[in-house]
Amino acid sequence: MSSSLRPRTLRAKLVCGQIVLLTALCLVIGGVAVLALHSFLLANLDREVTNLRPPPPGSSFSSPGVNAVIHLDGTVEGTVELPGWQRPRPLTEDEIAVLVSGPPGPHTADLGEAGEFRVVTDRLRIKGLSLAPVTDVVWQMVRILAGLIVAGSVVVALAGRVVVRRALVPLDRVAATAARVAELPLHEGEVALADRVPEEDTDPATEVGKVGLALNRMLGHVDEALKARHASETRVRQFVADASHELRTPLAAIRGYAELSRRSAGDVPPQVAHAMGRVESEALRMTSLVEDLLLLARLDAGRPLASEEVDLSRLVLDVVGDARIAGPDHRWKLALPRDPVVVPGDVPRLHQVIGNLLSNARAHTPPGTTVTTGLAVHNGRAHLTVTDDGPGIPHGLEVFERFARGDSSRSRAAGGTGLGLAIVAAVVGAHDGEVSVTSEPGRTTFTVSLRAAAPRERPTGPG
Repeated sequence: MSSSLRPRTLRAKLVCGQIVLLTALCLVIGGVAVLALHSFLLANLDREVTNLRPPPPGSSFSSPGVNAVIHLDGTVEGTVELPGWQRPRPLTEDEIAVLVSGPPGPHTADLGEAGEFRVVTDRLRIKGLSLAPVTDVVWQMVRILAGLIVAGSVVVALAGRVVVRRALVPLDRVAATAARVAELPLHEGEVALADRVPEEDTDPATEVGKVGLALNRMLGHVDEALKARHASETRVRQFVADASHELRTPLAAIRGYAELSRRSAGDVPPQVAHAMGRVESEALRMTSLVEDLLLLARLDAGRPLASEEVDLSRLVLDVVGDARIAGPDHRWKLALPRDPVVVPGDVPRLHQVIGNLLSNARAHTPPGTTVTTGLAVHNGRAHLTVTDDGPGIPHGLEVFERFARGDSSRSRAAGGTGLGLAIVAAVVGAHDGEVSVTSEPGRTTFTVSLRAAAPRERPTGPG
């Protein structure tokens, strides 16, 4: 059977199964009934043939069927007559040959155009009756049974759909519970799995009840696992936030002492001055890492960001201008619309998003790479794109994961922490936006989608 014709749903399979079983049962019963009727009618016909008497000599009446006399010299002559004939006709030589070659007991003889006859042969006579009445009754029985099978199949199909639909209502409720759970955002935050299969659908004595009971047990285990995961994540976030907050003070002190020693570099040996410069540089790098971790911890905790109308066009101009100063060996291009693009959001955080994207393009592409920053508005969404013609992102690298590095040596040499794009994803998510990336050798595009605001008044923006 073609896959397109094969039933796919459980309801269709059950109904088709009922129809197939009923049809098979009716065929077996009908076949047995037809064979029994045929045997019964054939036995009655054999009795009639056996008791058949020839008409008296000189009588004007004829005997229907086959009537033949076997003479002493072995020759045979006789007539054959069917109902509806005006008078019998003589047997032909071919018909006589067929009759003579038959066994002595009741048997069937095919006389060509005259049809089949049930024939009995003895020493002196050959007599027989037509099989047409028996065949007609049997075929009439076959037609009646075929009609009954078709009608029964239609009735079973209609009634079976109703019965199966009612029988599978508990399974629908189980599926609805699973669908509601599947729509929950299980990957983020604290999730309460309150949905359970109704108690009436968890009877272990039924097949659907077994499924419902197993689903409830699984949901219970998943709920416990989610609670344990959330508790662990909460502890980790709190530890990162506390550790980052506590590290700010000693790092500020280290930077202060390093700066003080640098100012009095004439009073210390050159090696010490160089070492203190390195201490100050690494302290600055560690301070940046601590600030990034603290920001991520706050975003993970769901702390709300400030919200005001932000002129994204002006912000892009300012950040690209800073990027030109920081990366003069790259070519920086702009593709901005004529009208300003305004979005609701937090100005410092959106500034950080654009700055991190441009810094990522500068740090991971060779000198001479062209980096194009574009803005567009479609269907009420502002789309910020940063595209470069660099070598692309390594296959399989999850760039928005924390501490993800495409080129570890270059990232470290450039002072990267591996948190830039993770902060981009977290800040954009906090603005109810989306960020994505497409990359191939020669073209990498980061796209940030934010809800656009109607620019009723052009905000002053930073700078």
